[in-house]
Amino acid sequence: MDADLVLGIDCSTTASKAVAWDHSGAPVAEGRASLALLTPHPGWGEQDARQWWSATVEATRQVTSAVVASRIAAVCITHQRETFVPVDAAGAPLRNAILWLDERSRMQLAALDRQFGHDALHDLTGRPPSMTQSLPKLVWLREHEPEALRHAARVVDVHAYLVHALSGAWITSLACADPMGIVDMRRGAWADDLIRDIGLSRGQFVDLAPPGAVIGRVSAAAAAETGLLAGTPIVAGAGDGQAASLGAGLTGPGRAYVNLGTAVAAGALSDRYVTDRAFRTCAGAIPGTFVLESVLRGGTATVSWFMEQMADPRLGDEAFAHYEREAAALPPGADGLLLVPYWNTVMNPYWDPEATGLVVGWTTGTRRHHLYRAILDGIALEHRLAMEGIAAATGSPLEDHVILGGGSRSALWRQIMADVLAAPVRRARSADATNLGAGVLAAWAAGWFPTAEAAANAMTATTETALPRPAEAAHYDRLFREVYVDLFPAIRESMDRLTRLTAEMRESVDSGQGMTSSAG
Repeated sequence: MDADLVLGIDCSTTASKAVAWDHSGAPVAEGRASLALLTPHPGWGEQDARQWWSATVEATRQVTSAVVASRIAAVCITHQRETFVPVDAAGAPLRNAILWLDERSRMQLAALDRQFGHDALHDLTGRPPSMTQSLPKLVWLREHEPEALRHAARVVDVHAYLVHALSGAWITSLACADPMGIVDMRRGAWADDLIRDIGLSRGQFVDLAPPGAVIGRVSAAAAAETGLLAGTPIVAGAGDGQAASLGAGLTGPGRAYVNLGTAVAAGALSDRYVTDRAFRTCAGAIPGTFVLESVLRGGTATVSWFMEQMADPRLGDEAFAHYEREAAALPPGADGLLLVPYWNTVMNPYWDPEATGLVVGWTTGTRRHHLYRAILDGIALEHRLAMEGIAAATGSPLEDHVILGGGSRSALWRQIMADVLAAPVRRARSADATNLGAGVLAAWAAGWFPTAEAAANAMTATTETALPRPAEAAHYDRLFREVYVDLFPAIRESMDRLTRLTAEMRESVDSGQGMTSSAG
């Protein structure tokens, strides 16, 4: 039984999870340890990076307590993208890590747009500047905490931090680093000029390796903490979105995935570098490929918001099941209530950090379950907008869709997706497709399969399939084309002005010069 398993580690925003996978992609043992989210100021998101390692140790220990460590052929890491931390020469964090969801860098984002040009940055890095990526937050750090960067031997992503903790090596994967927004995507290398122009040095960033490459081995010290065998190969992984696409079985064109997690990551593969405002372009988990990716920052997080703020508190733990039943009884379009799900600004296709969510169609007959259904409908309609943008840019239709993540547990949401897309929607067999993607890369590197594609084909599968219903699909098609696609653009200018006005009023109040005091 020696070396018949691989270990995937997913260090996400909320937890580090370790799973041992066999040759067929079945989980054999798993462990999990939570991570704390810190919000020192409204809109900020930070973590103590040391917790990434302590949580990973705890999660891995749970696995090595269940299976003999000699059975693990290789280890591969996937992780929350764009999150970074400055560290000293020994690897100790100099401050808290700044997370992908942090929104402190609005002013720096606007300045980057003016300095380098929106389209130029998009062409270089595969994505227009947005608050999700590391780039504007690095500029914020340079402006507000210059000592942290001045004393930083390195600025590292989660993958690089954990690889160093496991092996002592300073290296990361191209498919882990590129979402930071400081990689030259055509060359597959750090964008040296951009890094210099924002006041940092190339020497502060670790070497890049292709996903699937062996980049280190578990050290004796890490083995003592985790229970892994010293010398176990460590394989270059991919960010959680790219890993999820591999764990969903995407190995070629024509198939798309949608990961209904805290945020919604979705997309398709391309064998050529192509950019468009409809998506961002990431290095694929399969070397030489690209993931054309849509990201909606409010996915199941918007559902959680509803449950926490809008659901009837008397329902308690029964709230989710109750609203699923009530919403399922409604027709497509939630009896005229339509939602645009920009609860946490919008990336593609508008790349508007001032955008906010919309709900239109309120009447005296609107009830809580109408809003719940509108959330599911709105996220599905937004997903269709992204998929149509990808198909148009590549000239390749997307006819097969795989759904995964926590939201895929909802049979109602799977059916809505099928009806909105007018295409079959297949549920990924593994609930941990992101982690499985890391397992696929580890299995390929361990020599179990000749290619990453062969490993994915052997280790991934789908289960239930939701088929589009003709009448419902036709209604959603009209709703999408006649209302949804024009709704946000029609009032975007007013919404952005509202966001700016609100920010100005908050600043005025915070500075003690609000309307009440000035009137006095």
